[in-house]
Amino acid sequence: MGRILRIDLSKKKISSQPLTNEQAELFLGGRGLGAEILFRELPRGIDPLSPENKLIFATGPLTGTGAPTSGRYSVTTRSPLTGTIFDSNSGGHFGVQLKRSGWDAVVLDGRADRPSYIWIHDDATEIRNADHVWGLDTHATEDTVKSETHKDAKVACIGPAGERQVLISSIINDKHRAAGRGGVGAVMGSKNLKAIAVLGNREPTIANKEEFTVAARMSLEAISKNPVTKDSLPNYGTAVLVNIMNEIGALPTFNFQRGYYEDADAISGETIRERLLEKRVACDACTIACGRATKIPGSDRQGEGPEYETVWAFGAACGVRDLEGIAEANYLCNEYGLDTISTGSTIACAMELSASGHLSGGPRFGDAEAMVNCVRLIGERSGIGNELAEGSLRLARRHGHPECSMSVKGLEMPGYDPRGIQGMGLAFATSNRGACHLRGYMISAEVLGNPCLVDRFKTDGKASLTILLQDISAATDSMVLCRFSQFAMNPGHYAHLLQTATGVPFTAMDLISIGERIYNLERIFNARDGFSRKDDSLPVRFLETPLPEGHSKNTTVALDPMLDEYYRLRGWTPQGIPTINTLSEVRLGYASKQVVENYAI
Repeated sequence: MGRILRIDLSKKKISSQPLTNEQAELFLGGRGLGAEILFRELPRGIDPLSPENKLIFATGPLTGTGAPTSGRYSVTTRSPLTGTIFDSNSGGHFGVQLKRSGWDAVVLDGRADRPSYIWIHDDATEIRNADHVWGLDTHATEDTVKSETHKDAKVACIGPAGERQVLISSIINDKHRAAGRGGVGAVMGSKNLKAIAVLGNREPTIANKEEFTVAARMSLEAISKNPVTKDSLPNYGTAVLVNIMNEIGALPTFNFQRGYYEDADAISGETIRERLLEKRVACDACTIACGRATKIPGSDRQGEGPEYETVWAFGAACGVRDLEGIAEANYLCNEYGLDTISTGSTIACAMELSASGHLSGGPRFGDAEAMVNCVRLIGERSGIGNELAEGSLRLARRHGHPECSMSVKGLEMPGYDPRGIQGMGLAFATSNRGACHLRGYMISAEVLGNPCLVDRFKTDGKASLTILLQDISAATDSMVLCRFSQFAMNPGHYAHLLQTATGVPFTAMDLISIGERIYNLERIFNARDGFSRKDDSLPVRFLETPLPEGHSKNTTVALDPMLDEYYRLRGWTPQGIPTINTLSEVRLGYASKQVVENYAI
């Protein structure tokens, strides 16, 4: 669309600026564009919950074009949970309407003097009073805002958790979709911003419509033939992974104390389909339809999910086999606006602290009722929920046992025990936003055999494969496409879509180079705030304590050799800092000055 919307909430100032060709070609949009803006404009050391922090909503060059899985948007900020640069993306339909309202990105600065929401309708943008919706859950907020704007508007909002600046709070759009991780909801709450509503009538210009149609058809054909996107995800949703991960002995159980859960089948995708499923749900421009509209039998409680990460976090991680209890915890997270991974993992951490006598009166493994109650308490910052609201690392440190927090850079780990998946351990450790499977989904090659199966217990070659997946994923997040497209589509598919949509002759190698550029830019952002090799680590449990049972028994993560090779291949120093030569090679020369000033390299 060629335009960026700027909103200063403190000054109530609304303005626009052009999206430059250089920004678009070097960083595409979404995650990359957000990182570029944040790096240039945010000084080091800024408190993430201060008015000086920025919150950037961005679409990608394929958003709104109908390209497969293009119905997403990205939110970028400095995370209050981790202190790192952070982007979190979400599906649904909000992103497409943001693009159709005429904007590639919305950059929010400052803090409103009272609760507010923003209404963007084509060229008109308003900052409106939100006193009457402050305190409402995300569902009631969306309904009220739509009644005051337009019935077809799409709404992204925070719930009570974001208002109370819970560090594991999310931004929820379309009621059930979340920009989930890193506390982006807390940043929105710190700005006194309750919601953004968008509606537009503009169609993105496609440079070569006929050839773009061919590119889209080829991508759809690839999706329709891949067994993951054709069968597994449509039929069983993401929770199809429960039994798969359990079978290989890498389903984290009892806060990662074990890798095998005896009751895994009770919480599996197959059981969800049998007991809770109402219908499949798809995001905009998606044929995979991995979403699950569900309902708890014998009640009026319904919503979407639980997804794999959610059913694992509230299930095996907490030792809970009660599927209805897990579904209720999931629904509550969506209503309060909470990240299900960090919420479930933090409760699991509290359960371990309780079991070892380090947390008096805390929840116990297997207690579904206590787990659900903890979700409510976190959303309300009440009782023990006020401690849990800070995330597992702060909780564990407060009680003298930081080793009980299963996190990297303060971000709770998702549902894959890296002792049984060596490359996933490296990907967790080197993720720029903290423990994240989506930065480089090594499960694809190490477990699912896509595009080929590699030995999950070996470390050889894992650094190069991790780097490749991280770079491709950075480009995918910047287009902004769904991660699941990577099961079926390759960089050639993406390049064909991009060049026919934009008229710019992108190649597959161009996209990998763009991803490498973005990964280095994020790395320098973190480095100037003190992040280095010391932070590219894993909880000591994974390095020293072997798994006690299952098909990954007696394994630990051999991290250091992989990390050394990773830094060498990245062109970084042994401490994990990009060198001036590397930054110049990836066309980030302007970042070199900061390297010289901060590290004298």
